[in-house]
Formats: sequence, structure tokens, C-alpha cells
Amino acid sequence: MSRQPLTPEKFLQQAAQSPVFDARSPSEYDKGHIPGAHNLPLFSDAERHEIGILYKQQGREQAVTRGLEIVGPRLTEYIAQVKKLTDAKTILVHCWRGGMRSESLAWLLGKVGYRVGLLKGGYKAYRQCVLAGFETPLHLLVLGGMTGSGKTEMLHNLQRRGQQVLDLEGLACHRGSAFGAMDAVEQPSTEQFENDLHAALQGLQADQPIWVEDESRKIGRVTIPEALFKQMRSAPLVRVHVSREIRVQRLCSDYGNVAPEKLADAVNNISKRLGGEKTRVALQAIATGDYATATHAILDYYDKTYLFGISKRNPTRIIDLDPTPELPGAIATALSEIAREISCKL
Repeated sequence: MSRQPLTPEKFLQQAAQSPVFDARSPSEYDKGHIPGAHNLPLFSDAERHEIGILYKQQGREQAVTRGLEIVGPRLTEYIAQVKKLTDAKTILVHCWRGGMRSESLAWLLGKVGYRVGLLKGGYKAYRQCVLAGFETPLHLLVLGGMTGSGKTEMLHNLQRRGQQVLDLEGLACHRGSAFGAMDAVEQPSTEQFENDLHAALQGLQADQPIWVEDESRKIGRVTIPEALFKQMRSAPLVRVHVSREIRVQRLCSDYGNVAPEKLADAVNNISKRLGGEKTRVALQAIATGDYATATHAILDYYDKTYLFGISKRNPTRIIDLDPTPELPGAIATALSEIAREISCKL
């Protein structure tokens, strides 16, 4: 059957209907891959390393010969894995540069009746497409507010009302701040975060308002792409105002079931920024189960940091939702109205 080379853009369009198979080694795949792709490695990490050394030391012919020796006995296994994962007869295949690994796999699958789309330039070209995509101008609306305001919940409410939302913390598997990793969910690599972020943006209309939470450049261990972060910093910021009492209640509810030792570790990690007295108060309160006192001590630092950050923004680009309604649904309604007004001006 046919083998068709596809540009990254065409490849991703086709990926919405056809399964993707990544012929790179497991460690390459784990570092970063096209969202939804299945790993069908032609070589293990050790085999890839061995062939790479052969290529450098003895040349292409010896490396190819060794590769064929490794792959030959596995041909039926590759076909069986594809059949196990999909009933589709049109599939997509790629490797790192669109070279021998994907070509070989495409040839094999073509021989047994599959129509195969090949990613021109491989994963490397896809990554260039991903990074270039963050340069696309977006109509962002940044949702701001002090720690504990419930901004993530507000975003989810907006999404349920049909608003476009880019959930950075959800994609990063981290809630932000020193306490964001308390869910014990492993974060993706920055590369995979970028891939997932690019995929999320492809499902949104760039010329219509897109809500995103106000974030620092790093969310846990992943980093927001510079081009996107610059757009976030220059976009209108809609600031909600939630009382400290409500914020403390929400934070105590969110983190009340976290093991005290984990909370204490997070406090110690920011002790230099908190200062000796605030650290002592917070740690003692955590030890006695007085989470409200601990939260107040920690918020003194986070509120001060937030106000400093706001002072660096263009005041003409800040929209205050003040007073902010108490009920989540009412907040989402008010925010939706702001988005509608801005949309009418686009």
C-alpha cells in the first residue's frame, strides 16, 4: 500500500483521525512525544546506543547491517503490536528525523496492507512546529487574584459555560507555588508540557478570548514557553477580589488532608523567603494541626509577592471584578460578561 510524506501540520491534522506510532527508543519517547502517540520502538535504548557507536566508528553500512540483524526477527511482532492497538488501516509513523527507522516501519506495514503517513522531517520537525506555534497571536484574558481565590475552579466554571480556557496547571500536573506538588502526580518534562500545550491550543480559536490563569514563568519544574509567557504578560488581566477569610478556608480545605510532614517540607523550602518568624509560626501551627494559623502566616508572604507582581503590570490593562460575587456561578457569569464585552471590541 502507499506511503505518503506529510508536513507536520498535515500530519497533526491527520492524527485527529488516525493512530500515530513513534518508532523512536523508549527514552526518546519518554522525554517528549506527540500527544496520543503509541511507542513502537524499532530499537531499545541500548541497541540505539550500540548502533550509534557503530555508525561513528565503522560507518553507515556496518550500522545498517547491525540494525537489520536486530530488527529482522521482530517483524511479525511489530505487526502484531499495531493490530493489537488499532483496527485502522490508515496509520501514521515517525522517528527522530524521518529517516531509516520510520521508513523501515512504514515499508513493513505497507507490505501487510496499511496506508502509512510519514512525518516529513520526523519528530525534530514536529518540535520546530510546536515552538513556532507559540508565536501565534492569541486573544488571552488572564485571570488574576491572590493565592486561595479559587482561580482554577473559576476557570472550570467558565469552561462549563462555553468559554475557551487554557488550563496551564492542569497540563503541568501542578497547582503552582511551593505547595503545588502535594497531589503526588508526576509532572511531565518541559518538552512534553510544550507538546501538550500546543495540542490544547490547536483545539481553541486564536481570534476569540481564551482564559488563562495568571502564572509565574515556572509551574513546578516545567517552564511556560517564552513566546506564550510574553503574551500572557501583555494581555488584559481580570483581577478577582476574594477576602482573606474565604481564601484561608479554601486553602485549609484543599490541603487539610495532606500529610503534615509534606506541608512542613514545603514551608522549609521557602523559609528564606518567609523569614525566620513566619517559618517558625507556620511549622508550629502545622505540628499542632492549626492549619488556619499556618495559612495566615504563609499568605502574608504570598500576598506581598502578588501585590509586587501586580505593581509591575500596566495598570491600564488591569480590569477589577470588584466587588467579586461570592458564589462560583455568579463569578463565572460576571467573568463571561467581561469576555463578551472584550470580544465585541475585537
